[in-house]
Amino acid sequence: MKGFEYHKPQTVKEAIDLMEGLENAKYIAGGTDVMVLIRQKKLAPNCLISLRNIGDLAYMETEGGLRIGSAVTHNAIAKNEFIQKRYCALADAANKVGSRQIRNVATMGGNICNAAPSADTACPLLVLDAKVAIVGKKGEREVPIDDFFLGPNKVALEAGEIVKGFNMPAFGENTGSAYIKHTRRQAMDLPMLGVAARVTIKIGGSEVGCKDAFCTVDSISNILKKLEDENLVCEDVRIAMGVVAPRPIRAKKAEEAMRGKVISEKLFEELGEIAASESQPRDSIRGEAWYRRDMVKVLTKRAILKAVDRVIRPDDTIWPERLW
Repeated sequence: MKGFEYHKPQTVKEAIDLMEGLENAKYIAGGTDVMVLIRQKKLAPNCLISLRNIGDLAYMETEGGLRIGSAVTHNAIAKNEFIQKRYCALADAANKVGSRQIRNVATMGGNICNAAPSADTACPLLVLDAKVAIVGKKGEREVPIDDFFLGPNKVALEAGEIVKGFNMPAFGENTGSAYIKHTRRQAMDLPMLGVAARVTIKIGGSEVGCKDAFCTVDSISNILKKLEDENLVCEDVRIAMGVVAPRPIRAKKAEEAMRGKVISEKLFEELGEIAASESQPRDSIRGEAWYRRDMVKVLTKRAILKAVDRVIRPDDTIWPERLW
C-alpha cells in the first residue's frame, strides 16, 4: 500500500485550506470506505485530511426538525431516542450498516459522499426530504439530497468542498417512516435491495380498530382489509429505492398513485407494480435483475405498512421484521 501524509485539522476552514494547498489529497472521516479503496489500489492519494477532530461536523440538533453533522457515527444515530421515535427510517438504516465496530466509526457523511447505490442511509434521507449542507471556499450552500446524487460514486460537490451535515424538516405525529434492507444473510452484508417509505395518514374510522389490525399475526391481505374498513387515507407519501438504479431513486409515480387514496389491498398491489416499473436493476454477483424487480413489489408494500404501523402504534419500541 502506498504511503501518504496524514493531516488532522481542527476546523472546517483549516481542512479546506489544506485541501487547496496539497496535491492529490483526499478527505477521510471514519475511513471505512476510503481505506478499503486504498488497500484495493483503487485510490492512491498523497495526503489524507482527517475530519474526525472537527467539532463543527459532529453536531446533532432536534429543535424544529433534525440536523445531523456529517461526522456523526451510524451508531450514535441508531441509538438516539429522538431519531428512533420521529425519524425511524434513518434509525433503521444506521442500525444495519456493517458490524457494531464499523458503526462506531463510520459516519453518515462518508456513507453518502461515497455515493454507492447500496448506501443504506441514502433511501431514508430521500424519503425524509433531507437537504445536504455543504461548505467550501466560496461559503455555504444547501442541496436537496435528490439532486446531490449524480451517479455511482458521483455527488454534487465542487473541488475542496465538505459536506457539513444533513437537515430534515419536522413531521407531525401522523407521519411514520421505515427502511427495509434485503440481504442474502442476516449479518454484515451489503443490500441486494433497500426500500424506504414515509407516510402521512388520516384515520377516518376508529384508532382502536387500526391498532387491532396490526396487533395480529394475520396475513398482509387481511390487515389491509381491516385498515380499509377504517377508512385510512394516505395524505402524503415518499418511497425510495436503492440498488435498483445507478443511484438511489424515488418512486415518484408510485407516490402519486398512493397520495390521497384509502389504503387497501388493491392499492398496495398497484403500488408494488408501479414501483417495480420505475426501477432499473441490473444483474450482479449479489442478485439478478428480475429478482430485484420482483422484490421491489414486495418490499415497497412492507415498508409502507411498517411506516403506517409506527403511526398507529407509536408507543411500541420494538419493530420486528414482520414478513406477513
